[in-house]
Amino acid sequence: MKKRKIFKIAASITLAGAIFLAGCSSAGTTSNGSESEKKTIKVAHYFADNHPQNIALKEKFKKIVEEETNGELEVEIYANSTLGAEKEFYDGVRNGTIEMGIPGLIMQADIPKMSVPEWPFLFRDFEHVKKVLNGPIGEEITADLDTKHGVTPLAWSANGFRMISSNRTIESMEDFEGLRLRMPNIPNYIKLGEALGTNVNPLPISEIFTALEQKVVDAQDNPVATLRNSGYYEVQSDVLESKHMFSPNIYIINSEFFNSLTEEQQQIIQKAAEEAAAYEFDLLEKSYEEDKTYLEDNGIKFTTPDEGFTEDMINASQSVYDEIFAENDWAEELVEKIKAE
Repeated sequence: MKKRKIFKIAASITLAGAIFLAGCSSAGTTSNGSESEKKTIKVAHYFADNHPQNIALKEKFKKIVEEETNGELEVEIYANSTLGAEKEFYDGVRNGTIEMGIPGLIMQADIPKMSVPEWPFLFRDFEHVKKVLNGPIGEEITADLDTKHGVTPLAWSANGFRMISSNRTIESMEDFEGLRLRMPNIPNYIKLGEALGTNVNPLPISEIFTALEQKVVDAQDNPVATLRNSGYYEVQSDVLESKHMFSPNIYIINSEFFNSLTEEQQQIIQKAAEEAAAYEFDLLEKSYEEDKTYLEDNGIKFTTPDEGFTEDMINASQSVYDEIFAENDWAEELVEKIKAE
């Protein structure tokens, strides 16, 4: 009887130990041996699957995070607005239903300094953009994201220099007259389009192709990588290489989720975001001539504005700056700092 009782106790201890070990196994362990719950990071964006933005996420961010956390963090990438248009997935990151996103500067309505990188004719080239955004000015621009929106900025990436694709050739300011131009529903975009003389139709990016195809609009503005990868060239005939604005994207993560991670995991995510964003910048910059050739081979005519036309567009954009400077006492000084870089 005593032996049987001892056996039952031993069996109970063995079973309890097995259950405990099974629980530890499902939780996973960190590289230093401590217990860690496996977590999934959903990353949402609006670019096509074959866009450099999505390629960099797959080849750099996902790989680095999963390998260097030993599978403690799993990355799921949702391209092409599959988790909603830009506003929807940005709000998802803010409220924590989506862990990460790569929006444009949609948050600028609440955080005015986030509009700065998209002010017209501000940047000279890609090197100028990287120097500004990856330095103290970039940190100043993103300083209020956490406190105001509950998201932590990780890295700047590139959408590219924006150009106007259309269903007719644009060679002078007169050619803008009556042009129904799709632009994002962001005040500075709309003001620039109107200053150039176009009729601006604000639409989300997910509706551009249909609007062009059905001739609801005549034109849209985006970098040529987007023109190619989203298929807009199928329903357009021309591109004006206006480079009227640089459009960045930004890697953001829900702050509450980020702060729930270990310090080591946070460092890995930060490193992965920076490496992926740098890789995407490089891919996008190098792809321009290839994208241009592809588009020309598919019937797109490119027009490079001459010096006079470029000067006319810059002069027209001054009204946008006049309004910005009147509304923001910090704006003129910041523009001077950016141009001096």
